[in-house]
Amino acid sequence: MSPFVAAEDRYSDLPYRRAGRSGLKLPAVSLGLWHNFGDDKPLDVQRAVLRRAFDLGVTHFDLANNYGPPPGSAESNFGRHFAADFRPYRDEILVSSKAGYLMWDGPYGEWGSRKNLLASLDQSLARTGLDHFDIFYSHRPDPDTPIEETMGALDTAVRSGKALYAGISNYSPEQTEAALAALKELGTPLLIHQPRYSMLDRWVEDGLLDTLDSHGVGSIAYSPLSQGLLTDRYLDGVPADSRAAGASPFLTSDRLTEETLATVRALNDIAKGRGQTLAQLAIAWVLRRGRVTSALIGASSVAQLENTVAATANLEFADDELAGIERVLGR
Repeated sequence: MSPFVAAEDRYSDLPYRRAGRSGLKLPAVSLGLWHNFGDDKPLDVQRAVLRRAFDLGVTHFDLANNYGPPPGSAESNFGRHFAADFRPYRDEILVSSKAGYLMWDGPYGEWGSRKNLLASLDQSLARTGLDHFDIFYSHRPDPDTPIEETMGALDTAVRSGKALYAGISNYSPEQTEAALAALKELGTPLLIHQPRYSMLDRWVEDGLLDTLDSHGVGSIAYSPLSQGLLTDRYLDGVPADSRAAGASPFLTSDRLTEETLATVRALNDIAKGRGQTLAQLAIAWVLRRGRVTSALIGASSVAQLENTVAATANLEFADDELAGIERVLGR
């Protein structure tokens, strides 16, 4: 394959948003490498998606130590693509990774101890071939480790130069407040929180977004398409080759009740009225009014990527559109 040369107009369309009160801007849509960059996916498809994403202005690639399958393979595969295509553009891209979920056997292979986070950071850097991550996250709160220890590990990651910014993921509003206080004591700001958020999963509206706003912390929403439920994939039922029909633990067939499918179809009608696909509506809704910095998407093909990124062409909602969505969602 010929050497990658990025499109000259790559910054012409996609909007960029400042993460809280920091100086860092994220693309309104970021690319997550959770499901589609393990060893079970063809490298040429991965390469095509990454190249096209960057050409569209997607400058942020999000990883975690356990992404695959198998765990670690998404980072290793990204490292291959980075070395082949993106090394000349390192200062134009953001690469993030996380630690906290199970990665290796024994007492130090998961959760939020200093031992786990800093060992995971070094392993992730080795797999990707990078000398630092732009953002390094505590992937989940640890009920058995003092939050001061976990945040101390993030502070060390930043002060050592192995990460530029600190982030957290899956923390409740109360846990976020505690993390903020611990990091403030250490002198390292919290840049960003990565919570799950979609039209069908709105827990962040019960305090978390208010907490982030009040402290000037950015947010990047993962699973904005509710594991594919907020796409045209399930408008006519459950396809035999779909995630819900398979063994995936993340979208099981019992979630696809007639009531849920009726809701999804009604949302699709609203999307059509806006000239969008359902996926585009879902992304635009998460990004409405600027409270969320970036929507984190997955993509198994260039066509899927292009369709989703196109959501940013229409991020404005009329009041009656938002009211109609709320009615459909029963709120």
